[in-house]
Amino acid sequence: MDVNLVLFKKNGSQKSLSLPSAITVIGRRHDCDLCIPLMVVSRRHCQLNYNNEALKIRDLGSRGGTFVNGKPIDEATVRAGDYVKVGPLTFLVQIDGEPKEIISPEQAAKKRAQQETPTIKAAPADESFPELELDESDSFLDELEDI
Repeated sequence: MDVNLVLFKKNGSQKSLSLPSAITVIGRRHDCDLCIPLMVVSRRHCQLNYNNEALKIRDLGSRGGTFVNGKPIDEATVRAGDYVKVGPLTFLVQIDGEPKEIISPEQAAKKRAQQETPTIKAAPADESFPELELDESDSFLDELEDI
């Protein structure tokens, strides 16, 4: 299993980081496998470990928490295409070259919203809609008065 974390930088660029071993500790301490020297990152923030079957992430009691796809986790299985957030940094998880398309979480959210939002077509301007005419004999009017 070949695992990379793709870091999204503030300027829009990306940097791909290969996990150095099957167990990778991320944190602020200089002896962590992936050192993030920011005060908002705990000394030993989280740990990624993988075998041939799965990639797992575990929070190591960090103050700020570890997030997968925007949700705080204590421990979780991570899949290709998931986003991991440690402090202010967001990484895309890439496993064995998947996903091929590397997009930021913001771009992914926009793409999902476009796919989920139904397109509403407006009626042509020359069409008019008939007025709804009600008379007092309509039974639901009585029900409305009881509310």
